[in-house]
Amino acid sequence: MSEKTFKERIAEIKTTRWIRFAAVAAIYTAWVAWLGNWWWILGLVLLFDIYITGYIPFTWWKKSKNPAVRTVMGWVDAIVYALVLVYFVFAFIGQNYMIPSSSLEKTLLTGDYLWVNKFVYGPRVPMTPVHFPLVHNKLPWLGCDSYLDAPSNAYHRLAGLRSVEAGDIVVFNFPAGDTIVTLLEESPEYYELLVERFGRDYIKQHPETFGEIKYRPVDRRVNFVKRAVGLPGQRLKIVDDTIYINGEAQPMPKHAQHNYIVALSAPITDEFVRRFDIALSDIQTVEQPDQIAAFSSMMGLTQPANFYALPLSQGMIDALEADGSLLGRVKMNNLWALGQGSMYPRGLADNWTVNNWGGSGVLIPAKGTTVRLNEAAWQLYNRCIRNYENHPEAYFKDGQAYIDGKPADNYTFNMDYYFMMGDNRDNSQDSRFWGFVPEDHIVGTPMIVLASFDGERGLFDGKLRFDRMFIDANPDK
Repeated sequence: MSEKTFKERIAEIKTTRWIRFAAVAAIYTAWVAWLGNWWWILGLVLLFDIYITGYIPFTWWKKSKNPAVRTVMGWVDAIVYALVLVYFVFAFIGQNYMIPSSSLEKTLLTGDYLWVNKFVYGPRVPMTPVHFPLVHNKLPWLGCDSYLDAPSNAYHRLAGLRSVEAGDIVVFNFPAGDTIVTLLEESPEYYELLVERFGRDYIKQHPETFGEIKYRPVDRRVNFVKRAVGLPGQRLKIVDDTIYINGEAQPMPKHAQHNYIVALSAPITDEFVRRFDIALSDIQTVEQPDQIAAFSSMMGLTQPANFYALPLSQGMIDALEADGSLLGRVKMNNLWALGQGSMYPRGLADNWTVNNWGGSGVLIPAKGTTVRLNEAAWQLYNRCIRNYENHPEAYFKDGQAYIDGKPADNYTFNMDYYFMMGDNRDNSQDSRFWGFVPEDHIVGTPMIVLASFDGERGLFDGKLRFDRMFIDANPDK
C-alpha cells in the first residue's frame, strides 16, 4: 500500500481536528510570544504533524494487534501527556509547596500546603529545563538528583503582573544553598555554617556524617518562604524589634510573634495548645528553682506560677491577659542577645542581634545601584558579587577590592535584591543570618492554603486542620 500524499492526509482531516489544532496553536503561539524567544515557534511544525499530517507515528501502538501493547502504551501515552502538562503548569503558572518549619507562624503553620502563584511576579524560564516535574531536586526512594545539569538556561523572567511588594510572603530558593552536603541539605546547618564550625577539610574527610559536597543550580535549591520586609534600593535597620525603612518605623505584622518567658496561672494543657496553634516543639518548661525565683522577682510576682518559654503574638498576649491566664512576661531578647555573633555579615555584624540589626542602616542592592567598595561594603556585598553576580574569584586585600583580577573601587549591581524575614521573629533563619535574596531566586507568592496537617497529632486527633483549608495565605497583606 503506497504512502499517502500530503494532500491526501490534509483531505482526510475532520473539521473538529482542525479546530483543536487551531486552539492549541494559538495557545502555543501566545506562550512563545510571552517567552520572547521566537525560535520556539518552530514547534508549530511538530504540532501540525501531531494533529494534522501524522508523518511521525506517535500513535503506532493503536494499530497493534497485541492488546497488551495497546493497554500498556495507552497508559504510557496518558502519563506522558499528564507529565508534560504538569511541567508547564508548575514552571509557568503555579505549584503547591509545603511549609516545613515554624518561621512564619502564626501567619502560616508548619504542615500548611500552599498554592504558590508564579505568574504574579512573572515565572522564571527553567534554568535546569530537564527535570522531573513532581519533585524538587531529589527523586524519592532513589535519592539521586531529579534533574540534569545540562542543558541549562541563563536567568530570564517572563512578564508578570507586578514586582515583589513590601509585606508580600514570598517563596524563594535558599541563596546560601548553592553548595550543600547531601546528608544535611534540609537542616538549618547549611554549608557555610558547617565550614565555620568544622572546616572544609574535615567535611570532605567525613562523608559518612555530611554526605557528598554538591553544587545546586539556582532553581534546584531548597525552597524557603518568608515575608519581604525590605525592597531593592531601600535602607533597612532593626531597632528593638522594629524595622526601619529609610528611617521610618514599619508596623509589626498582626501575626508576628516573639519568644517570651511567661508566668501562667495554670499549666499548659492540650486545650491551650490547640487554642493558639502552638507547636509543642516551641514550648519549653522552666523547671530550675533558681530560674523560677529570678523570673518571679523580675516580674514582681508574689504568688506561685507556671513558667514557660514560648512564642507569642500580640493577639495571643491580649487574649491571655483578658482571661487572667497571663501573670507576667518578659521578652527573651531582653534577657540575652539572641543571635549575637551569628548575624550576617560575619565581622561587621558581630554585635548585631535578631532584634537590633543593621547598625545605622544597610542599603539593599538594586539593579544599577553603584556602591563604593570599602571594607564594610565588601563584608556586606561580597557574597552578592561573588556568588550571585558570577564573579567567583573576586576578593578584598590590603584595603582594595579585586574583581575579575582587576582593582575595583566601585561595583554596580546587575540584579535587584530583597530582605526577607519570618513572622516568628525569634525563631526564623532569614536575611538577618544569611543576607540578601537575589531576584533570580524568587519563585512566587502563596495565594491560598490548600490543606494543613499537624504533624504532632494523630489522624483522629486533629491532624487535619479543617479551619485552614482554602484560606488566604497572607491575611496581613
